[in-house]
Amino acid sequence: MSSADSGDHADSADDETPELGYLGLAPYLYYTDATEAVAWLVRVFGFTEEVRFADASGEVFQATLCAGPAKIQLAGVGPEYWEAKGADGPVGQLNIIYVADADAQYERIRAALGDDADLDAPQDQPYGARVFTVSDIGGNSWTFWQQFSDTVELPSGWREVRAGEPATD
Repeated sequence: MSSADSGDHADSADDETPELGYLGLAPYLYYTDATEAVAWLVRVFGFTEEVRFADASGEVFQATLCAGPAKIQLAGVGPEYWEAKGADGPVGQLNIIYVADADAQYERIRAALGDDADLDAPQDQPYGARVFTVSDIGGNSWTFWQQFSDTVELPSGWREVRAGEPATD
């Protein structure tokens, strides 16, 4: 019987990352009108639709969209769902979408929104990224992130501590 079969975990200097079986990560977002949300995310952000599950009237109750290889799950839920949870509704969240060209993505989104565009242009950040953020029709925020440098400009007194390094003063 191998150590994996017996439940033992062998540590190896050659294998710094344990095999956890992670295959990816996808946000699961709630919308009052998932049909409208799917249409908006495809039209404005250029996401592609992989699959939707619709009720007898054609309204989306769950869908999977793709941003390149990344998947976004979404669901449509009404006020009764939130009432049962003792909440007023979804709170929203920030999602980061990595892009090759933040300026091109900004122009695409600005054109798709037309007169509704209330966007701040992409800005270079001290952590080597060019970013801008857009709120969708469900109150979720989407930051489009172009990494252009590994150089980080930390404020005075700050320091970078990487995993596995001691956090010394």
